[in-house]
Amino acid sequence: MKIRLLSVILFGLFLSICCLDSKAQITLKQRDTDFISDRNDTLKFMVLNDMYVYPPQAFKNPAEEETYRKLIRDVKKTLPYAKLVYGTLIETYEYIMTLPTEKEREEHLKRIEKELYAEYMPILKKMSLSQGKLLIKLIDRECSQPSYNLVKAFLGPLRANFWNLFAGVFGASLKSTWDPNGKDAATERIVELVEMGVI
Repeated sequence: MKIRLLSVILFGLFLSICCLDSKAQITLKQRDTDFISDRNDTLKFMVLNDMYVYPPQAFKNPAEEETYRKLIRDVKKTLPYAKLVYGTLIETYEYIMTLPTEKEREEHLKRIEKELYAEYMPILKKMSLSQGKLLIKLIDRECSQPSYNLVKAFLGPLRANFWNLFAGVFGASLKSTWDPNGKDAATERIVELVEMGVI
């Protein structure tokens, strides 16, 4: 325990030293502000992302460990696509709000749907069923609403019901929601660790 605490402190010191070095390149989201004191000194600071620390994962048996490793693999594969959906959603919404007529908006949405279908359907077809279900939940996590609501808002209730029925054939549901404090707690932990770059 003391060794881990010491390594966290050393990591923090190393990060602080790197932050003070103007030549250090850190790929973290940051906001810089300069402060000039009475002695004409410049103090530079930055706000870093949140960092989560978890106790080591304990497994009851090798099968449970293998399940955990598969979940890590699935999160690493699907999380970028959930973030892509969120980015595309924001970009599309902002763009369609600039279009003057409803007809132009519908044409743009149909064009986007075809482009996304052509580009990502081959990738989605290669995903396993568990990865597809996880992707639906991660989309809810990123966008703060189920995939069904997103499809319904952009493509209408008829298409939303069609895609939900299609997902239902494979045992999935576009209405699945993210529960980070309940059944998705282990997955939330993995997602946070992946986002920090720890695993």
